[in-house]
Amino acid sequence: MAKTKTTSEIIVGLDIGTTKIACIAGEVTDDGIDIIGIGTAPSKGLRRGVVVNIDATVASIQAAVNEAENMAGCEITSVYAGISGAHVRGINSHGIVAVKDKEVRDADLQRVIDAAKAVAIPMDREVLHVLPQQYVIDDQDGIRDPLGMAGVRLEAKVHIVTTAVTSAQNVVKCANRCGLSVADIVLEPLASAQAVLEDDEKELGVAVVDIGGGTADVVVYCDGALVHTAVLPLGGGHVTNDIATVLRTPLDSAEKIKRKYGCASRAMVDAADTMEVPSVGGRGPRVIQRIKLIEVIEPRIEEIFEHVKKELMRSGYFDGLAAGIVLTGGATAMEGIAEVAEQVIGVPTRRGMPTRIGGLVDVVRSPAYSTGVGLVCYGAVHGRAERSRTTMQEAAGRGVMRRMWSRLAEMF
Repeated sequence: MAKTKTTSEIIVGLDIGTTKIACIAGEVTDDGIDIIGIGTAPSKGLRRGVVVNIDATVASIQAAVNEAENMAGCEITSVYAGISGAHVRGINSHGIVAVKDKEVRDADLQRVIDAAKAVAIPMDREVLHVLPQQYVIDDQDGIRDPLGMAGVRLEAKVHIVTTAVTSAQNVVKCANRCGLSVADIVLEPLASAQAVLEDDEKELGVAVVDIGGGTADVVVYCDGALVHTAVLPLGGGHVTNDIATVLRTPLDSAEKIKRKYGCASRAMVDAADTMEVPSVGGRGPRVIQRIKLIEVIEPRIEEIFEHVKKELMRSGYFDGLAAGIVLTGGATAMEGIAEVAEQVIGVPTRRGMPTRIGGLVDVVRSPAYSTGVGLVCYGAVHGRAERSRTTMQEAAGRGVMRRMWSRLAEMF
């Protein structure tokens, strides 16, 4: 969130990635969300999604936030921060409680969620999200919103996302050292799914594969609910390392070559194309065929998607992916990557970019900004729900006070 002279609400998402930090500021309007500020900076203090150097991470966050503040014309004080890494785990659980007064109320929902998340987790881990999948009242299943329904037994099926305590603490610590408060920590692929998926895809069954610099994050939706979470330690940085090693060029040059000439499929490249490759140790640049670059990239991309396919099959939801796979993340901007994914995994695949937003649409319409925009969308939805819950609690409190004063007046 941010302090502005207007009464409009501004939500800020902070995508703390392995290769870049992105700060996205969005203004919540009656028509939806308008993106009003964007800031990016190279990420220097992370490895595979985990903070390994706090000072370097703080400097990168500060640079991205300053850029977003200048563009949006406001002071950023609170953010929704993204988190990822191989330490993330997802499990499915359920809880059952008796319904008081034979009608499901807010207190019953809270009790059944508490029962569902009462699972044994190690001391070094904490619950990040508890995401309801469906409710069951007596023998009636498939209920999305049981509030006000009659019944005697309430069951909740939920997906619980856990993370390493220290990893979450380090994210908060980095933000705090930049003068920012963290409104919430959000699983990055969950945020990306918020930005790139359509509701009908979630209903049919879809997997979101968010490939960043250090990790490939996988989330699966079935019947409109999140059912599986996984983080694979593979990403675009591995492709860059392969290019640097095989072509004997510095890492920075390898990254630039990948962005300019990279392609995931050799079938899409003309054999006559050439490119200039910088050398190491002060040697002069060389001119090589572009197909040599593709011969380095294609096997690594295929390997990433083979691991994704194994993870999807292990989850048990592979056969339910009627809507296929949606690719997003900075590493998926490469030409031909959707075609290779479809060939390797064997299900329909498309590239996902942020949708249903206004403002600086042309700037953020890229897979690289899916997480940042998704964090803004998450903050807008969940922040509104939290404020609504607070308002209801305050109204209930006022009602209790009115009844007490009324009884006191009757007594005297």
